[in-house]
Amino acid sequence: MSLPPCPNCQSPYIYADQEQLVCPECAYEWNPEYQAEQEAIIVNDANGALLAEGDKVTLIKDLKVKGSSLVLKIGTKAVIRRLKEGKDHQLDCKVDGAGDMVVTAAFVKKA
Repeated sequence: MSLPPCPNCQSPYIYADQEQLVCPECAYEWNPEYQAEQEAIIVNDANGALLAEGDKVTLIKDLKVKGSSLVLKIGTKAVIRRLKEGKDHQLDCKVDGAGDMVVTAAFVKKA
């Protein structure tokens, strides 16, 4: 059975101790089942719907693209590639007609 590397120091030398995994190099102990639940990022759209990777969203407001003269119009569609933590720019999206961008979840709704 292949064990994941240590999340603390990335050491490949991991061993199991009952349901815990232990890193002998940095003495970090964790439960892989609990860790997966803890790492889940929860992001909601403007209407409160839960967003996930691969969801299609629509812009609910015209957005100016920082550092460019481009304006993303209301109703522009995008596909969520990845969810990120933080207050600003939680969605890494592929926007129709504009390419890859990072968008704030408060300005989109689930399509």
